Amino acid sequence: MGEHSTSNRLAVDQPTRGADRNRSLADQADPATDEMLLPSLSDGITLLDVEGGRGVPILQSLVLDHLLLHDGPAFWVDANGHATTTTLAQIAPSQRLLNRIHVARGFTAYQHYGAVCDLPTAVNQYIQASTADTGAVGRGGPGRDEDASPHTPALIVAPAVDAQYRADDTLGETHAKTLQARTLARLATYADGYDIPVLVTRNERNEFTEPVATVADHHLECEQTRMGPRIVGEDFETLVYPVDDGAYYQTTFAYWRQLLAARATQVGVEPTTPSPSTPTPEGVGTGVTADGETVAATADPLLDAWTATRSGGR
Repeated sequence: MGEHSTSNRLAVDQPTRGADRNRSLADQADPATDEMLLPSLSDGITLLDVEGGRGVPILQSLVLDHLLLHDGPAFWVDANGHATTTTLAQIAPSQRLLNRIHVARGFTAYQHYGAVCDLPTAVNQYIQASTADTGAVGRGGPGRDEDASPHTPALIVAPAVDAQYRADDTLGETHAKTLQARTLARLATYADGYDIPVLVTRNERNEFTEPVATVADHHLECEQTRMGPRIVGEDFETLVYPVDDGAYYQTTFAYWRQLLAARATQVGVEPTTPSPSTPTPEGVGTGVTADGETVAATADPLLDAWTATRSGGR
């Protein structure tokens, strides 16, 4: 396009603080190791607050970007459909990357808490299976964390960590707060025990979710602007992004998808074109979630809740 509309373009004389950290991938000597358009996730609990919506693509972009730079699987305790395979498949630069994401879905407070409690068992089962299968060993590449193992977790994700405890009518307020506190305590233990990031979000900011902010070691805030999402953290701030003609604009969902594809190439993961639809996985049958998503039914509804995203979940 020869011209950009004012809705997605900023004049060059606008403030560009932080733009040096957000240079184009093509202009960097080693883009896989520098801070990019997406903030890096440090060990400990990181709280991502998204203004104006659930921020599913934003959350998924952070997860995929972390997995591209670190070996090992991600274990995702889902609530309210954040682990939807539709957007994951659209934004993921490689379908193989999705095989490293294992999802448990909790539709009630007790299911969610149970999935969090079962996480060490799921991790142990994955380690046993991956170490027995030599073909499952991760492939290191430029920019990968050399100290990371392809067998141990690289990331734990718990979006809408307050959702089920807030919405469960069978729990009194005191019991709901207690169960949520136990969930947060276990997530903090996992972050410390595995020495990995734990990425969480919350549905609302109020007294009920103050413990989520209290337990978090890091805090990212995402503001939905008319020119795209803007993320602010302790050491990261998304403002504007340079393009070839010298103008500046803020990132969009499509631009993040291009970034992840370029990142994948840099770390040795061959980008693949997502298939238009996800085939029905093999299993003992299928079921429909509360969100209307068709998922595979498994023989063990508790421990087998942990599964790759392409195989659905509990």
